[in-house]
Amino acid sequence: MNEPILQVQRLDAFYGDLQILWGIDLEVFHREVVAIIGANGAGKTTLLRSVVGLHRQRLGFIRFQGQEIIHLPPHRLIHLGMAEVPDERGIFPELTVEKNLIAGAFSLKDNKAVRTALAWIYEMFPILRERRRFLARSLSGGEQQMLALGKGMITRPKLLLLDEPSSGLAPVMVLRLMEHIWKIHKEGTTVLLVEQNVHHALRIANRAYVMENGRMSITGSTVELARNDRVKRAYLGK
Repeated sequence: MNEPILQVQRLDAFYGDLQILWGIDLEVFHREVVAIIGANGAGKTTLLRSVVGLHRQRLGFIRFQGQEIIHLPPHRLIHLGMAEVPDERGIFPELTVEKNLIAGAFSLKDNKAVRTALAWIYEMFPILRERRRFLARSLSGGEQQMLALGKGMITRPKLLLLDEPSSGLAPVMVLRLMEHIWKIHKEGTTVLLVEQNVHHALRIANRAYVMENGRMSITGSTVELARNDRVKRAYLGK
């Protein structure tokens, strides 16, 4: 493999005096889907927030495309080609679908670039074109998640980080969502996916990490993890 697009080394993270992450090592390579699985409270969200610069109480090394980024603010990372869809979706409920997407495109250079990006998102997510004049709060949970994905993808990031995208969705919408994530990947975007729905995460990812109590405990291909007795007992109900 080539140099990883994202490399995390010996990352510790804290909330005040309380340590949450302990010596995290993580690599994501170009055009991969990498999943991070684990129970609530394992530290998965803190890891993502540390990577994108939203959690600042941290020590260690985080490199994006070979560049050390641990001291960069979040908006700089967007310009470098990294985007996150947080677990609370990060949409503006009182704005229309289209205005939400335009807000996500703030780093694009001009109106022509924004129009081109909107057309691409509408092609990828036809439901957003149909709902483009609707207020975001009027959308269903699944449609709001599609909007969050569209808002995250509108700048065509090289790396997209997703935090629990299936949370609160009906099973049929989870399937549709995973199809969209796979399509995003096939379009050329590298994806780092935090997901409690382990069955679906292991189906679409190339590799996975298991987090337990703020540490990486198991890593390997998704085939290997699906066969791992400990993973099967703890996360797959087998």
